Amino acid sequence: MSIGIWQIGLIILVIVLLFGAGRVPRLMEDIGKGINSFKKGLKDGDDTPQKIEKKNDQDPS
Repeated sequence: MSIGIWQIGLIILVIVLLFGAGRVPRLMEDIGKGINSFKKGLKDGDDTPQKIEKKNDQDPS
């Protein structure tokens, strides 16, 4: 069962009625900024390589 054009239209109509026509573009802009910030955070985290140190638990005899 897939979502048809009528279901998408109904969902959009409900969103516009709940939030108002003026607030929907601002809401979408805020969602876009959040997604961009999340992607930037993921990219910044990949730039620094992790340094792994091996510890030898045995005492040298």
